[in-house]
Amino acid sequence: MSNTPVIGVLALQGDVREHLIALAAVDAVARPVRRPEELAEIDGLVIPGGESTTISKLAVLFGVMDPLRARVRDGLPVYGTCAGMIMLADKILDPRSGQETIGGIDMIVRRNAFGRQNESFEAALDVKGIAGDPVEGVFIRAPWVESVGAEAEVLAEHEGHIVAVRQGNALATSFHPELTGDHRVHGLFADMVRANRTAESL
Repeated sequence: MSNTPVIGVLALQGDVREHLIALAAVDAVARPVRRPEELAEIDGLVIPGGESTTISKLAVLFGVMDPLRARVRDGLPVYGTCAGMIMLADKILDPRSGQETIGGIDMIVRRNAFGRQNESFEAALDVKGIAGDPVEGVFIRAPWVESVGAEAEVLAEHEGHIVAVRQGNALATSFHPELTGDHRVHGLFADMVRANRTAESL
C-alpha cells in the first residue's frame, strides 16, 4: 500500500489554494472537497481559514455537514486553521445566529478574539511536536481557545492564550501556517494521517 495520503481541503470558502500547495509540499495528494461523495475518497481533511459562519452555512447547504461530523466521529484526521479551528470546537462563545460546528475537539473557542482585520499580526510560536526554529504564526481576525477539556492537548500559546490544540486525530490552530512557506505544521498533520492509515490497515 502506498503511504501517500489523500488529504482534502474543504473548498466552500477561504484560503483553499494555499492549503493545497502546502499539502502537496509535504508529499500528500491534495484535492478540494465540496460534496459528500468526495468525503468518502480522502484519508484526512483540512478546514481552511475564512468566515466560520459562512463555512458552516455552506457546509449545511452542500450537504457535507452531517457526513463530515460522522467521519470525524469515526476518527477521520482533520486539521482546522483559524475559522477551521472554530468549526472543530465543541462549543463557541457568542456564536452567530444559525452557526453550527463539526465538533471533535473538547474546547471552547472565542471568535475574532485577537481583534479585527487591521489588528492582524505575526508571532513566533513554540509548537509542541515541531522541532527546530519557532513556527511563524500569522493571525488574521483569529480566534483563541478559552479552555480545553481533559482529552485535548495544548500545543502552543501566545501571550497566555491557547492557539494550537490536538485531540486524537483532530488538530487546530488559530494561525495560518499555509501563508508562510513553512510547511512543518502541514507535515505534522500529514504524519497524523499516515499513522491513521497504517493503524486502519493493520
